[in-house]
Amino acid sequence: MSETTRSKDRISEYLQAANRGMLFDELSKDYLSRAGVLDLLGDVPVPILVDDEGMSTLTIALGMARIVGGDTNFKYAKNYLEYIKRSFGDVACKILCSEGSKSAQFGDFEVACMYFRCALVLEPQSELALYLYGRALRDAYMVEGHDEQYVGRFKAESLEVFEILTMLHPEFDMGFYFLGYGYLNLGLYTKAKLTWDVFMKLTEGNEEGETPELRKEIQERLDSMEGALAVEQAVNLINAGDYQGGKAVLEQYSTKFEQWWPLWYYLGITETALGNAEAAITAYKKALQYSPSNIEVMQELCNVYQAVGDEKNFEKYSNKIEIVKKNMEDESLEQESTLE
Repeated sequence: MSETTRSKDRISEYLQAANRGMLFDELSKDYLSRAGVLDLLGDVPVPILVDDEGMSTLTIALGMARIVGGDTNFKYAKNYLEYIKRSFGDVACKILCSEGSKSAQFGDFEVACMYFRCALVLEPQSELALYLYGRALRDAYMVEGHDEQYVGRFKAESLEVFEILTMLHPEFDMGFYFLGYGYLNLGLYTKAKLTWDVFMKLTEGNEEGETPELRKEIQERLDSMEGALAVEQAVNLINAGDYQGGKAVLEQYSTKFEQWWPLWYYLGITETALGNAEAAITAYKKALQYSPSNIEVMQELCNVYQAVGDEKNFEKYSNKIEIVKKNMEDESLEQESTLE
């Protein structure tokens, strides 16, 4: 895709895999001459897609769109793009978006992504293509069964696309709606809040369609994020070396969000940094009360016990860590055997 929308191609290998098995053939010189595209496609193999009415200008162009969308560096990408523009004219981007939407409706999200990507090569700043591409990426990674790398790459791509969408089209409310969820999934609560604040402002007073329900949904999300925002604020202070400041923020919310283990974990971090071993131990144990198998918390607890020379408790929690790891490995093996 263009530099406007892409820094690197994260997902091409997955999209190209969806095109495996597609046949290529060279069209006859007579056909190309009659179609007025001999200059473009002479000696150029084209992908063959066939619909209920057989092969046509439409199916040739759509096949090319899939190839270009799967790999924008494809050898004949320029030829294909010119053919698509000649075939569809000024509405090429809209037609490809329409085809992508059809694929998405049938759950073919990777194919949908290819059509939207090709549309963006033609019109890099298209509000419609950016929005639909971001949605298709999100739908793709939410399908169960994909490995961690697939999910990570599609998530990163979706986030970047929605960021670009909101920058290029700051009045388009749904860009902010989905970008907020992208930040939330990464645990970036402050960014999520600021993004959803924009969504709420843009949709204020709009009572049409699904907007009231979406506003209610986002307001509930914002209300539920208060504890997470407090912890994120504290973590930012901690990372800046302001341990007393981080501790003050966490203690302020320790009653209201008592059962939220990250609050106690980071309170333990601040107490550890301040040299308050007993207070740190109390905080880590509180975190384990609400997240009993949390290896990260237990490791921090072991570090404190080791620092104060409490070998008995150090060994106790070290053993617990090994038990949890063993249980996780056994569970993973059991799941693999079930899939087989």
